[in-house]
Amino acid sequence: METKDPGEKDPAEGVRPTGSAHADTFTRDHLPPPGQWPELTFDLPELRYPARLNCAAELLGTVAPGRPAFHTPSGATWTYGALRARVDRIAHTLVTDLGVVPGNRVLLRGPTTPWLAACWLAVLKAGAVAVTVLAQARPHELATMCRIARVDRALCDVRSVDDLAKAEVPGLRITTYGGDAPDDLLRLPAPDEPFEAVDTAADDVALIAFTSGTTGRPKGCLHFHRDVLAIADTFSKHVLKPHHEDVFAGSPPLGFTFGLGGLVVFPLRVGASSLLLEQAGPRQLLPAIAEHRVSVLFTAPTAYRAMLAELDGTSGQARHDVSSLRRCVSAGENLPGATWEAWHERTGLGIINGIGATELLHIFISAADEHIRPGTTGVPVPGWHARVQDENGSPVPDGEPGLLAVRGPVGCRYLADPRQREYVRGGWNITGDTYVRETDGYFRYVARADDMIISSGYNIAGPEVEDALLRHPDVVEAAVVGRPDETRGQVVVAYAVLRAGAPRDETALRTFLKAELAPYKCPREIVFLDALPRTATGKLQRFRLRTGDDQR
Repeated sequence: METKDPGEKDPAEGVRPTGSAHADTFTRDHLPPPGQWPELTFDLPELRYPARLNCAAELLGTVAPGRPAFHTPSGATWTYGALRARVDRIAHTLVTDLGVVPGNRVLLRGPTTPWLAACWLAVLKAGAVAVTVLAQARPHELATMCRIARVDRALCDVRSVDDLAKAEVPGLRITTYGGDAPDDLLRLPAPDEPFEAVDTAADDVALIAFTSGTTGRPKGCLHFHRDVLAIADTFSKHVLKPHHEDVFAGSPPLGFTFGLGGLVVFPLRVGASSLLLEQAGPRQLLPAIAEHRVSVLFTAPTAYRAMLAELDGTSGQARHDVSSLRRCVSAGENLPGATWEAWHERTGLGIINGIGATELLHIFISAADEHIRPGTTGVPVPGWHARVQDENGSPVPDGEPGLLAVRGPVGCRYLADPRQREYVRGGWNITGDTYVRETDGYFRYVARADDMIISSGYNIAGPEVEDALLRHPDVVEAAVVGRPDETRGQVVVAYAVLRAGAPRDETALRTFLKAELAPYKCPREIVFLDALPRTATGKLQRFRLRTGDDQR
């Protein structure tokens, strides 16, 4: 069955579904057919949520108003009382000044700051749907996501507005925050009174998280209000086990669900606080950990390896104090056993490895404390189930590689995308990873099962980069692959065939790509070929490019 393009208007759209608080029913109208959903399981008592639920109201909760919620690098602290007041003011502005109604999609863009987090909470509290995107996303990418999600309102940090404006999204109303203009979001008049959270259904869509598939076209993952709480009530509660005195920090931006969970959802769920860093590379994280006494850290294996090199000075004396850390979480790419061992030897801390997916919102296989086994990912998180199966959906014996299949309280629901049938098979979510289940029940990562490139924790679809290359007038053929790299896991390598007579100017082509793609997607190396390696039938031989047998 062909799935309708969400850019097409549904003649039946506008009828509010029974039980939903959404007046704008676009997201519910474009959910996959129920028969294409994965099987959902709610094994734990805490996962049996009421029918009516607004996750923002739950996360803001009843924590004492004087307790810290967010910290900034400058030393400023937002208390829970201040956070609730600011969220309510933004929610009033959304409804009164911007005309947002429940179910509208609101794009959020900017660096990781308390204001971005407050906007996210306000959008959800107002019953709208948050579409948080990376501040690095380029105009072409932003335009595509806005079209797929049919976004017509955006809240954008004033420092990140240029590329969003250049996207030229028809009908998009952009409201900036953090600037001096009289129509700035934070300067618009709003009542200093509580905003009553919209009485959303637990299965009303709360957010659309975009990921890229192997075809390069972004996929919008629809997640419900109950899903946001479920990731906190499974991985965070049962594996991470935070407490209200913890200070969270990390490198993933809020446009990634890894960062959204680790820096906003998990700390707020237990009344803890979070240090939100606009710049969160290894060299920024280490001094921040010491200064702000960070106790829970979220980052990728690449960053842990880089921080190891920065921990000690040439004299062997510690340059950075990481004694406040008690929890270190790794996800985004496979954590090598050697990195785990080196970090443990240097700090005494065992990294909590995990695998998650945008489709499932956060981590679903992991292990902590004495249950950690270096070199493995772990076991299914309480509330989740996993197995390894073959292409036909039959479980494979322990010790043999196969496709990782997962199910739990959150499942893949793509926004009007036929690739739903590829990801969900027989009620299971097929993540695209090759795994082995050991005889003791631990899951060990083998490789990606598709052509997705994972570099420094970022998922990069080769075909998307190829499409950008082919937009250059001199490029007639392009192929992009991931090549193993000790520092980043993989690096993006691009191969280009140019039109006759065109100069092989790598600098010019790289400059072009920087205007088309987010920086992390840009190739580390560009190789010019007379022709791409192909079979007799014309099929591209990617394996030759990955191994470096590129016919230069």
